Amino acid sequence: MELPLGFGMALAQNVQAMEYFSALPQPEQQQIVQHTHEIQSKQEMQDYVQNLINKN
Repeated sequence: MELPLGFGMALAQNVQAMEYFSALPQPEQQQIVQHTHEIQSKQEMQDYVQNLINKN
């Protein structure tokens, strides 16, 4: 699966979130990636990535 550039960059800056995302099953990864298409700013993307690990 190809990651959107902004999402990939935000994950690269957050190792814990990257490890969490990588461990997810493919369908869950796809849901997360689908949501990234609604994000409008760099800060919003960073917050979204941070929230991946905060909710777990």
